[in-house]
Amino acid sequence: MRDIAVLLDYLIQHHGGTAASFLRRIAARHKNLGYGGLGSHRQKLDRWKKGTEPDRHTQLALADLLNVSANNVIRLGWPLWLERAVPDVLLSAHHATTSLHDAPERAGDPVQRRRFLILSAASGASAALKMPTPAEAESATTGRRVGASLASLHEQRLDALRHLDDRIGSGHVYSGAVDEYNMISDTLRSASYTESVEHRLVAVAADAQRAAGWTAYDSGDPDTAEEHFATAAELALEAGDPEVMANTCAFWAIKCYSTNEPGAAASLVETAHTYGYATGSARMTAMLHARACRAYARAADPRASDRAANAALSAYERAVPLHEDLSSLYWVNQGEIHQLLGSSALNLGRPALALHHFEQAAVSSRSETYDGDSFPRGAAIYEARAAEAYLALNDLDEAILTARQAIDHMGGVSSARGNNTLADLRAKFREHGQVPVIREFLEMTR
Repeated sequence: MRDIAVLLDYLIQHHGGTAASFLRRIAARHKNLGYGGLGSHRQKLDRWKKGTEPDRHTQLALADLLNVSANNVIRLGWPLWLERAVPDVLLSAHHATTSLHDAPERAGDPVQRRRFLILSAASGASAALKMPTPAEAESATTGRRVGASLASLHEQRLDALRHLDDRIGSGHVYSGAVDEYNMISDTLRSASYTESVEHRLVAVAADAQRAAGWTAYDSGDPDTAEEHFATAAELALEAGDPEVMANTCAFWAIKCYSTNEPGAAASLVETAHTYGYATGSARMTAMLHARACRAYARAADPRASDRAANAALSAYERAVPLHEDLSSLYWVNQGEIHQLLGSSALNLGRPALALHHFEQAAVSSRSETYDGDSFPRGAAIYEARAAEAYLALNDLDEAILTARQAIDHMGGVSSARGNNTLADLRAKFREHGQVPVIREFLEMTR
C-alpha cells in the first residue's frame, strides 16, 4: 500500500492546488451532502497523513470529490479505497521535469517522494503564483479572534532567530524555531481569523519550519532537516508566499549539495528561481544564481557553474539598496556573492580563482564587504576555504594565518557544519605535517 501522505499530496495537487483549498472543497461537499459543517484547518490533513482515519461522512465527502462510489468506500475501507482513487502513474517519469528524472528510482523513500511531489506541484503552480489578496471572510469561526498583529509578532521573532543563528550558531536556535512553529500551529488550530491573516500565519509557520530545517542541518542532522524543509515547502505552497518558498528551496539546496546530492540541489534552485522572480528582488535572483553555481560546482560541471556565477554578478548589479529589499535577504551583499563563487571555484579545483573571489569579498565598498563580525560562523567557513586554497597553491604562511582566523571566528559558535569544515582543513594540513610550521600549527590547535 502506498504511503498515505504521498497519496494525499498527489490528490491535493490535482484536486485543490493547496491543502487549504483541498480541505475547503471537501468541507463544501460535506455540507452539500447533508452531513453538516466540517472544519478546514490544515491540522486535519496532517492527522490524516499520520494515520488518523477520517469519520465515515468525511470519507464519503472526499469520495464524492474524487468521483469514487460510496459502495467502494464502504466495501474497501480506509485507506484502500483512497489508493484506488490515485492512478498508477503517481510517480511515473512523465510527471517529472528533466531535472527530476531520478525521482522514480528513489520512490521507496517517503521523504524523497515528498520532495518530488513538492517540486512537481511547485512547477505546476508557479505560473499563477501571487501573494494572497486580503479578504475579510472568516477562515475559522471558533476560538479567540486573532489579527495581523499576531502574525507580525511571529515574523519579528523569526527575524530575531535568524540573527541569533548567525551569531551563536544553530545549537540552541533549533528548539526556538520548533517552538515557534508549535505556537503558530496552536493558533491556526484553535483561533478564528480572516483569510488574509490565515495566509500570513501559514507563511510564517513555513518560515519557522525552514529555520528548523536549516538549524537541524547545521547541527549535524540532515535527515531531520529534510523533513522540516519538506514541511516548510508544503506550507509555503499553501500560503502562496514566493519569498518563503524561494528561501526554503535555497536553504534546502545547501543541505542537498553538501550531502552528495548536487542534482537534487540543482532541481531545488531551479524551483526557487521561479519563486524568486515572483518576489521582484534582483538580490534574491543573484543569491539563487550563486546557489546554482555551488550546486553545479559540486556536480563537477564547470561550464554550468561559470554561467551561474556570471548571472549572479550580473543580477546583483540591479539590486536595490539592502534596506529597501526583502528583510529575509539581510545577509546577501556583494561580499557574500563573491564568497559563494569562491567556494564554487575551490570545489572545481581552481584555487587561484577562489582566492580572487575571496579577496573581492573583502575589498568591495564598505557596505558590500563580507561582515565576518556579524556572521562569525560563515566567516570561519569561508576563511577555512581560503586557507585550503592557499595550501593548494603551496603558500603555507598565508594558509596558516588564514586558518588561525577561522579558528578564532568559530570560538563560542555552536555549529557542526563549521566544526566539520575546520576538521577537514586540519586533515589537509596533516598531509604537510613534515613541514615544521605546519606541524607547530597542528600541535597548537589540537
